[in-house]
Amino acid sequence: MKKYAICGVSNRAMGMFLKPMLTTFRGNHKPVALLDSDPLRHRVCKQLYPECADLPEYGPDDFDRMVEETKPDVVIVASRDDTHAGYILKALEHGLDVFTEKPMATTAEDCRRILEAEKASKGKVTVTFNYRYNPIHTRIKEMILEGKIGRVISVDLNWYIDTYHGASYFKRWNRMREFSGGLSIHKSSHHFDLVNWWTGQRPVEVFAYGALNFFGPEGELNPSRRDGRHCTTCDERSVCAYYRRWATRTDDVSAKDDHIGALPLAGKYTGYSPDMCIYDSEIKIEDTYAVTVRYDGGAMLSYSVLFSAPFEGYRLAINGTKGRIETQEYHELSRIPFPVPEQTIDYFPMFGSKETIHVVRRPGGHGGGDPALIEDLFLGPDPVRGYPMLSGSADGAYAVATGEAVWRSVMEGRPLRIAELLGIMPEPQPQR
Repeated sequence: MKKYAICGVSNRAMGMFLKPMLTTFRGNHKPVALLDSDPLRHRVCKQLYPECADLPEYGPDDFDRMVEETKPDVVIVASRDDTHAGYILKALEHGLDVFTEKPMATTAEDCRRILEAEKASKGKVTVTFNYRYNPIHTRIKEMILEGKIGRVISVDLNWYIDTYHGASYFKRWNRMREFSGGLSIHKSSHHFDLVNWWTGQRPVEVFAYGALNFFGPEGELNPSRRDGRHCTTCDERSVCAYYRRWATRTDDVSAKDDHIGALPLAGKYTGYSPDMCIYDSEIKIEDTYAVTVRYDGGAMLSYSVLFSAPFEGYRLAINGTKGRIETQEYHELSRIPFPVPEQTIDYFPMFGSKETIHVVRRPGGHGGGDPALIEDLFLGPDPVRGYPMLSGSADGAYAVATGEAVWRSVMEGRPLRIAELLGIMPEPQPQR
C-alpha cells in the first residue's frame, strides 16, 4: 500500500489525484494527509469525498509534523504555483517522492534548487505534464521516433486561448507574476514541454516579444479606469464585452472558472477570488507573445500565444529533413460558434504523397491525457509503450526556464540563454 500526502487541496488535487486513488486504484494507494493554508478547503474535500472524513489536516507550517505523523511515501503538490518549490524541497529533504502539478516552480532559480536537492535525496520528482498523453500528441511523438520526418529542424506552434478561458487568468491570482510566474510559465510551460519532448532536444536560447494588449487598465474595451471591481457586483458589466460574451445580466457564469467550477463554498476560499476585474491596474503580465527558441540539436521553434482569441486551440507544424507533420486542434467545442473539423494529423513526406492520419480518441481531461497519465503514476510506466512519457525534474526545469526566458527577454530586449537562468545544467540524458 503506497501512502500519499496532498499539499494544496485544490480542485485539481481532488479530481486528478484523490478521486482515482479512492476508486480505480484504491487497492494499493491511499491518501493519509491533507495540507492547505485554508481549513475550508479541507472541509470542502471531505464533503465531496466522505471517505476522507478522518484524514488529518495540516497547515503550510506543519509539513515536518505531517511527515512524522502520517509517514507518506509520496507528496502530491497541487497548491498555488509559487508554493510548489517549497513543498518539493521539503519532501526531498525527507527522501520522499513527489508528484507535482505544472509548473514545477515559478522561477528558474527555484528549479535549480530542486535539481540540486533531488541529486542529494532518495526522492524523485515527477512533473505531471498531461498533454504528452493526449492521443494526438502521442502519435506525433511516435511518428518522429519512427523517422517519418527525419531529423527535426523547425517547429511552428501557434496557440489560441479564447475570451472565456483567457480572461479567467486575469480574474484570479494567475495575473500576478509573483504567484504564477506569468502566463509564459503557468500556461506556456505545457507547450514548451511538448516541443522539448517531440523533438528530443533541449532549449538553449530564447528571444521574445510580448505585450499586454487586452487586459489591464489600458485594455481597449475597459469601460472605465476604476480599480477593485468584481464581475458579480460590477455596475458596468452590462457594457463589458468579456462579461456579455459569456453571461446574461443575471447570470454568474463569469464568477466561475475551470479550476473551482461549482464546488460548494469555493467562492469563500481564503484569498481566492475568481471574479476580480480583468482591467485592474495591478495586472502587469503579458497576454500576447511571439517567441523564437534555439535547441541543442539544431531545431528552431517559432511560437506564439494569444490569451484573448475568438476560439480555443492551436496550429502545429513540425518540419524535418524527410518531411513535415501538421495538425490543428479546436478545443472546447461548446464555446466555438462555428462548425469545426475532426482533428487529424497530416503527414507530408518530402518526396511522396500526403497522408491523413485519424487517431482514436480517449475520454478524459486534456484530450484523454489525464487518465493515461494517472495510470503511469499509480501503475508505473506502460511496459508496452516502448518509450518514456513521464516527466522528471529536468523536464520541468527546462519548461520553466524557457517560460522565464520569454518574459525576461520581453523586459530586457535581448536573447536569454537557458544555462544562464538555470545556473547549472542537469545531468546529461539520452534524447527521447
